[in-house]
Amino acid sequence: MQKRRATLLWLSVPYVLYLGVLPLVNRVTPTVLGLPFLFFWMLLATLLTPVAVWLARRGDRKRGRA
Repeated sequence: MQKRRATLLWLSVPYVLYLGVLPLVNRVTPTVLGLPFLFFWMLLATLLTPVAVWLARRGDRKRGRA
């Protein structure tokens, strides 16, 4: 059951990155790499989503073998 919970936690990462933190990062003034902070945050979340899904799939496959 512990492995299943870790898989669900990895799948919740995109939700938290896109919706949970959005009110905190909704600002324009700080710029990162020449981009407004909100745009940089969405770009970062978009790049981290496949990584989180891959980690969840990897954990699920390991649980299936055991």
